Amino acid sequence: MSQTIQSVRGMNDILPGESELWEIFEETIRSWLKSYGYKPIRLPIVEPTPLFRRAIGEVTDIVEKEMYSFTDSLNGELLTLRPEGTAGCVRAVIQHKLAAQHALRLYYLGQMFRHERPQKGRYRQFNQVGVESFGFAGPDIDAEQILMGARLWDDLGLDGIRLQLNTLGQLDERASHRSQLIAYFEKYADLLDEDARRRLHTNPLRILDSKNPAMQEIIVGAPRLMDHLGAQSLAHFEGVQQVLRDAGLPVEINHRLVRGLDYYNLTVFEWVTDRLGAQGTVCAGGRYDGLVEQLGGKPTPACGFAMGVERLLALIRESGGEPAPEGIDVYLVHQGEAASRMAPRVAEGLRDQGIDVLFHCGGGGFKSQMKKADASGAAFAVIIGDDEASAGEVTLKPLRASDGVMNQQKRVSVDRVADEIMNSFLDWEEK
Repeated sequence: MSQTIQSVRGMNDILPGESELWEIFEETIRSWLKSYGYKPIRLPIVEPTPLFRRAIGEVTDIVEKEMYSFTDSLNGELLTLRPEGTAGCVRAVIQHKLAAQHALRLYYLGQMFRHERPQKGRYRQFNQVGVESFGFAGPDIDAEQILMGARLWDDLGLDGIRLQLNTLGQLDERASHRSQLIAYFEKYADLLDEDARRRLHTNPLRILDSKNPAMQEIIVGAPRLMDHLGAQSLAHFEGVQQVLRDAGLPVEINHRLVRGLDYYNLTVFEWVTDRLGAQGTVCAGGRYDGLVEQLGGKPTPACGFAMGVERLLALIRESGGEPAPEGIDVYLVHQGEAASRMAPRVAEGLRDQGIDVLFHCGGGGFKSQMKKADASGAAFAVIIGDDEASAGEVTLKPLRASDGVMNQQKRVSVDRVADEIMNSFLDWEEK
């Protein structure tokens, strides 16, 4: 016997029953983003490898250990499955000169790929919602994107998600802080874990974000970036906080909140929860004013964030807010030669009226077909036998009771069946 082939570890199938929740979630996301004026952009899953090396940085975990990169066997081009969306979005903005005339608000929704150890809330193929703005230099856009998150949690019926906020200042301010940070951690070289030693001279800011309990006492005493910020950076940070205070949004200032990607500056933020174990960040973002120029475009201020879809869906399920999938409207049962010829026309006529129809296929008697109709979750069975077909009628049978509103089956003409169904739905809603 041949061996069955399984999916790649950490790349999951989304099966019927679960995929409906994804669709409901995506509809909510698109409506929410439209309400803030963000427009969709669809980006390739595969990008040139140098894009991510330039944007993310050579000495990051993503580039060093996590990217799915390969050489195109047909032309030798170096390609990578996208590990994040911002770099590709910036590439598209530059390539198509989208920011040349006016400021932009864009969003995308899709798969990302990182070769990590799979665990709950962290997969090798995962889905993100990404939101990016270009051409807005002030703190107001930073604050708007944070407020967007607060509104989404409300739309999704989620609570217990906290906002953490920090500022990374500008590149020259980080450079001054970086030298002090390296000197400080060098004094504790023997106590640093493997990750900290590896990052010490390449990306020492990331040491501050270490979750290793043994490192916490050392980290607490580290020099603070806030002490190296100039007046403009501090004013920008205060501007963001003022908008959030005016909106009544609680904020936790976390001076250890940093970014693993080189392109961030000024505002950084995360929405976190205690309900998902170690994978507690559900949304992270901030400002990246230098990235467009870094990738070959004209200097353009930019700000954005990304959310992990799988983590948000896990929160929705954990909170008991998972909506029941909508059932089908009609299951169409038919038997007999004349009935089977008439049935497809009836089904299409109902669909023309906006009624969802599950058409019985595969034969079988009325009894077996009605069992499938009952199990389908449909509101009605439309039944056609040769008697109904010869009279130009159908039998309409409700499959769910509603306080005396059309609880009994009845014969109706084909041209009236859609009206009968729609009127019954209205009556049920009123009840």
